[in-house]
Amino acid sequence: MFKLLMILNLTLVISMLMIMLNQVINKKMTMERNKMSPFECGFDPKSSSRIPFSTQFFLIGILFLIFDVEMVMVLPMIITLKTSNLIMWFISSTTLILILIIGLYYEWKNGVIQWIY
Repeated sequence: MFKLLMILNLTLVISMLMIMLNQVINKKMTMERNKMSPFECGFDPKSSSRIPFSTQFFLIGILFLIFDVEMVMVLPMIITLKTSNLIMWFISSTTLILILIIGLYYEWKNGVIQWIY
């Protein structure tokens, strides 16, 4: 328990030192307009925040996140191939891949993956 408290205190001290060091370094730097502006092409921070947002772009982003998380689930299955039952491994990996393919087919038929209108 004592070691845990010491580690927590040490992380607190290190993080506070880094924050104070950041404040000291930040005061010495000059604040220029180019350095204070966001690093995004075509983004004007002074304009209205109520700009139209493409739902097609949003759906593509959501699809990317879904398939990215599912790929994180598929990759460890390769590692567990040596230690697991081959039949159960094959059934579970085939089921997961089929769910991915059926989901991709469903999104394709609904026009979510349509790149050009």
